[in-house]
Amino acid sequence: MQVSEIVTTGLSANEWFSLAGQLAMLGWIILIFLPRRIKPLFFIAQYAIPFSLSLLYAGLALSQYFINDGDYNSLSGVRALFSNDYMLLAGWVHYLAFDLFIGAWIAQYADQLGMSRMIQAPIFLATFMFGPVGLILFFITRTGFLNGTTPMEADTPKIGEAVDESETPNRAGVVLEGAQHV
Repeated sequence: MQVSEIVTTGLSANEWFSLAGQLAMLGWIILIFLPRRIKPLFFIAQYAIPFSLSLLYAGLALSQYFINDGDYNSLSGVRALFSNDYMLLAGWVHYLAFDLFIGAWIAQYADQLGMSRMIQAPIFLATFMFGPVGLILFFITRTGFLNGTTPMEADTPKIGEAVDESETPNRAGVVLEGAQHV
């Protein structure tokens, strides 16, 4: 039995759509309303749900891509590819997985900056609904928290500046865990 047979004989595209949406919504609820200091809970929203959605995406895309018309070489090719409900669903699940992963990254970084949940919530809504718009909104908001530095230079030392990565605060005086200084 091929993967495409398993996908098409199991749940319908609409049922997968519903399940994927509910799973992603659970992740967003965790990010917005539940305490992030509980590491296993935050792990669910940050890694477990995006990973699960990514597995669903991989199964859908890889089982359907080679048996359908269409390609990624032109807009008309993408339109033909997405005329298949399972490929359209794969595209949607791709958005759900990446947007949630970026939302969790924003949440972690915003918490380290001391950004309140009231400020984070509209950023999450924008990220959930419009992906990159939420990321842009976060960068703009973050800039205000970093005393006027730009998002790209916020935690990057000047060329030739010595850096102790374990204890170096950024310009706002915040030590960012896991920040890589080059």
